[in-house]
Amino acid sequence: MPRRRLSAPAKANALTTAVCVAALTAATAACAATPTPEAKPGPQTAAPAPAASQAPTVAEPEQVGPAEQKAFAAWLDDLRSEARERGIGEDTLAALSGVEPLPRVLELDRSQPEFTQTFFGYVGRLVNDRRIEQGRERLRRHADLLREVEARYGVPARFIVAFWGLETNYGATFGGFPVLEALATLAWDTRRSDFFRRELLTALEIIDAGHIPADRMIGSWAGAMGHMQFMPTTFAAHATDATGDGRIDIWGSLPDAFASAANYLTNAGWNPNETWGREVRLPDGFDYALADGEVRKPLAEWAAMGLTRADGRPLPVVDGMNAALILPGGARGPAFLIYENFDTILDWNRSTLYAIAVGHLADRLVGLPPIAKAAPPDDRPLSRAEVMRMQTLLNDAGFPAGEADGVVGSRTRAALRAFQTAAGLPPDGYPSAEALAALETAASRRAAEVPAN
Repeated sequence: MPRRRLSAPAKANALTTAVCVAALTAATAACAATPTPEAKPGPQTAAPAPAASQAPTVAEPEQVGPAEQKAFAAWLDDLRSEARERGIGEDTLAALSGVEPLPRVLELDRSQPEFTQTFFGYVGRLVNDRRIEQGRERLRRHADLLREVEARYGVPARFIVAFWGLETNYGATFGGFPVLEALATLAWDTRRSDFFRRELLTALEIIDAGHIPADRMIGSWAGAMGHMQFMPTTFAAHATDATGDGRIDIWGSLPDAFASAANYLTNAGWNPNETWGREVRLPDGFDYALADGEVRKPLAEWAAMGLTRADGRPLPVVDGMNAALILPGGARGPAFLIYENFDTILDWNRSTLYAIAVGHLADRLVGLPPIAKAAPPDDRPLSRAEVMRMQTLLNDAGFPAGEADGVVGSRTRAALRAFQTAAGLPPDGYPSAEALAALETAASRRAAEVPAN
């Protein structure tokens, strides 16, 4: 689901949200957990069900008893009044009759993934042979339409289809929740009521404008809608009537859905003259401090430092084209040079892993090779308990990682990088089992050095 442009700190934190996501429901393909300015709603996209070891930790079932029902009814009356002030008609407001809070939505909203995601587990799950095959077939089937969209907006067809594949499995899964009821539940809840109240009122305006009947407005538990999983405010800002029939139907019209996605990406700054990035090979002795996604250099400078394409061929050198370097799987995983369009993909979904999956799927759809770097034999996700242990060990060792909450944020990564530097390890800031073992070893050594009382 597309989001707003990232600030520099949000870009730096995109990888940190990427590793703790994608496991909330069988309809989850993108990263992050909640629709805040830092992350998009988790289960907005279609994908295979996560492995059992990646199951979320779900809160106790929310109780919606008579007292809660009464409070919700009063809240809904107040919302109707605000909607009338915004000019929404009574016929549209009638769609709120019978709306009740959905306990399942509240449970999903409070879900926490129990395990982090490894790079290879995440991208391998999303960019699989079946999705590549289906995407190539969709490229052929909708070639004429996609050429028209590309000519108008400058966004290549392969990227539109890649977003489509990751968001709803090429339209197979929009989500099974009535959008008004889901948004009303989340707007009534106190955790992020202002955000979802805006989305709910905008959804009512979309219905009132005649774009979609209320009973056809089906989406995710967090209110993302249609082929490309637009939130209502994203729809209002970027959705496009490509057919000229006076309605924007991102549920039933591929011309509208494709044009809306391309319009969003264009508005977010898509550069039609560049791709998203590429896998590269690093030279021996490379300074991993440069691989933070923020250090941008001309391609010629990266080439002069010894970087090559993944197959060993020289990097392309394009005047005026800059790139940053990321290691989404740590020092033992693949390295990627990323270009401006990578930031535009992050605007859609603030997850580095999601952005790589989009770019890599787009490449595979047109016959480019798979990722060259193989997964380490011991590649596995860390549990939340293990991340909490890592944070505790970092704090104890004098590397401030913040609260031991099991969430790998920028502070945890910075602390881990500082520890790795001090320990003579590759300072990639990647929360791996190997890094945790090194912390445990260092803690044991410190304990052995403490004199007995």
